[in-house]
Amino acid sequence: MRILFAEDTADLNRVVTAMLEHAGYDVDSVMDGEAAWQKLQENGYDAVILDIMMPKKDGLSVLRDMRSEHILVPVMMLTAKAEVDDRVEGLNLGADDYLPKPFSMKELLARVNAMTRRRSVYETELVTCGDFTLDSRTFAMQAENTVRLSIKEFELMQLLAQHVERELEEAFILEHIWEKDPQANADTVYLYVSYLRRKLRSVASDAVIEGDRGGWYRLVVSR
Repeated sequence: MRILFAEDTADLNRVVTAMLEHAGYDVDSVMDGEAAWQKLQENGYDAVILDIMMPKKDGLSVLRDMRSEHILVPVMMLTAKAEVDDRVEGLNLGADDYLPKPFSMKELLARVNAMTRRRSVYETELVTCGDFTLDSRTFAMQAENTVRLSIKEFELMQLLAQHVERELEEAFILEHIWEKDPQANADTVYLYVSYLRRKLRSVASDAVIEGDRGGWYRLVVSR
């Protein structure tokens, strides 16, 4: 599973990143809020950890932009501040968890594990569609190259692959992938389709996802 970790204290960034990687997570670590926001526009993640006090763009601003752009990834906020107002603002903006500094690595890892716990059971380990394969054991998509998918990216690609060449209405996708998330909407689907389009190109697959916001999406594979 893939995590975005944004923390501007170099030593803490390095230690937490190493701990998460040792626990089996793929970690993109950045040192400021602008870099975090750029990563969020390029990739899907299973969880995001944001320090509140960061240069260029603070963690609350990143969270605000995430939710306004319908990026519904679970978010944990870190802060050295003890003020109740910070905690309240973060939770009101849509944070899923809040951990004050200093914290124990064991507690951070336990909270991350809880946020990223798989909510689905995948009946088939390997799904082959056209020239690419999906592996539910590793959340990998492979054609000429291999890339790891986030949980929601994997679930959406698997749904499209199970209905290859068929037009899937937005409402159908929302019902099957985001059934328990009332904040998910057409923009959420479009965002994740955009992620998957880039990743299909990155693995050099001939498959394409047709369709656009407000209508339907269809996975088309080469004959």
